Amino acid sequence: MIKRPPIRKIAFMLILSGIACSITSFKFNTASDSTNPKQKLSPLRTIIIDPGHGGFDPGTKGLFSKESDVALAISLKLGKAIQEEFPDMKIVFTRTTDIMPGNMPTKNQGLHYRAELANKSHGDLFVCIHANSLPGAPAYGTETFVMGLHKDKGNFEVAKRENSVMLFDEDYKERYEGFDPESPESYILFTLSQSAYQESSLKFAQKVEAQFKTKAGRYSRGVKQAGFWVLWKTSMPSVLIETGFLSNMKEENYLASDKGQDVIAAGIYRAFKEYKMEMESIN
Repeated sequence: MIKRPPIRKIAFMLILSGIACSITSFKFNTASDSTNPKQKLSPLRTIIIDPGHGGFDPGTKGLFSKESDVALAISLKLGKAIQEEFPDMKIVFTRTTDIMPGNMPTKNQGLHYRAELANKSHGDLFVCIHANSLPGAPAYGTETFVMGLHKDKGNFEVAKRENSVMLFDEDYKERYEGFDPESPESYILFTLSQSAYQESSLKFAQKVEAQFKTKAGRYSRGVKQAGFWVLWKTSMPSVLIETGFLSNMKEENYLASDKGQDVIAAGIYRAFKEYKMEMESIN
């Protein structure tokens, strides 16, 4: 009698096969990123600024502040700085007040609305701004994420927390194609479809963290990869910036202050300016 491997083993082998294929695909996509027709033919004209959370979803909380307020304040300052320097730039905010983007009387579109708005606006860059939290640990510093497979538990936990906003959506199982932000298996989906904008996303993310470290005097935790749904669904270079830890009292005071928000926004702005000039000179 021929012994057949158990179903679980077959499934595991298929997953490994898919991951291997995604690695090959990732190398191909990033190699071709610089020749993407959209990037080659047009300069940066439209930036999407996405303040995380909002409305009935405050995000993570510190002792006296909440993530949604911090993210919105920094986002508005960033938009103002870009508009003053580049008046011809089109700036699209996913929200400008304390609301949940896409909020409707009977249901919420959440992450789906953010990505859909970015794509419909034909954005050339998507910048999602958040604040971090790790209660019970003295964590501090900034980190900027691009779409990719998380390599450690910490990155996975950040992605789970930021993706969990989709659970507010009454139709989240249908709208998010069965994706479960709490299930590790759901994130396998991200390994099978890497972004064609990975190289440009990494380039901008590196500039953001470099500005935080060298100009803003912040501790940079580096550029990381994780499975953020909103980054996966946006058809443009996209990053998610964690501006600091509200669970750290010193950082909470900094992020909640006008001075701290000005410094963070200025760092992202300088990274944007450098990225814009570099990409347009190449094009």
